[in-house]
Amino acid sequence: MLPVIVMPTYNERENMEKMARTLMGLDLGLSLLVIDDNSPDGTGEIVDRLAEEFDSIHVEHRPGKAGLGTAYRHGFEVALGMGADYIIEMDADFSHDPKYLADMLAAAPDHDVVIGSRYVEGGGTVNWGMSRKIISRGGSIYTRLLTGVKMHDTTSGFRCHKADVIRKIDFSRISATGFGFQVELSYVCTILGFDIFEIPIVFADRAEGESKMSKDIVFEAMRLVAGLRRKYRDVTRSSCS
Repeated sequence: MLPVIVMPTYNERENMEKMARTLMGLDLGLSLLVIDDNSPDGTGEIVDRLAEEFDSIHVEHRPGKAGLGTAYRHGFEVALGMGADYIIEMDADFSHDPKYLADMLAAAPDHDVVIGSRYVEGGGTVNWGMSRKIISRGGSIYTRLLTGVKMHDTTSGFRCHKADVIRKIDFSRISATGFGFQVELSYVCTILGFDIFEIPIVFADRAEGESKMSKDIVFEAMRLVAGLRRKYRDVTRSSCS
C-alpha cells in the first residue's frame, strides 16, 4: 500500500520542515509530494533539502502562485504516476494534525473517500473566532441545502481518496482554483456515487505563517455552489463505471 500526501505550499517556511519530519516519523509508509508555487520565503528550497535526506519526500516546483485547485490537480497526476494507492490532501500548517492519518488510512480500504470532518461527533475547531466559525459551518450547511450533498464538512481540505477515484474524475471540468475546489470535488464525488466516510478531527488554526483565507475566496465558493447542479446536470453515477 502506497499512500501519497499531496501538499500544496506557498510561504510555509515556518512549518514545512517540522511537518515533513513529523510525517516521516510516522510508521505508515507515507510518501510526501509537495507542490510549491515558487514561494518567495524559500519553502521550495527547504523541501529540496529534505528530499535529499528522505527518499519518500518529493517536490514539484511551479513558476508562481496559481491556486489551490490547480496545485491539487497537478499533484494528483504526479501521485498517480508514482504508483499511489491512496492520495491524501493535507495542509502544511498543522491545522490538519498528522495524528489523524492512522485513522484515515485504517478506514480507507473500506471507503472510496475518507474526510477529516470538523462537524461530526467528536470533531471541532480550536482558536477560531466566531465569524470564522459561522462562515465555515454556514458554508457547509449552504452547500448541503443547495446541492443535496450529505457530507457534514464539505469544505474540509483533509481527505483521502482511493487512487481509482482520482482516475475516474474528469478534473478538466473542476474549475474552482481556491478553497472552492474542495466543495466542487465533494459534489462531484457525491454525484458519481462514491462511498464517502467522515472521521472526526479537531482543526486547530495555524500557529505559524499567514492564513490564505480571504473574503474573495469565500464569495468565490458561494458563487460556485449556486451553479453546481446546472454545471454537472449531465453527470450521473454511470459516468464513472
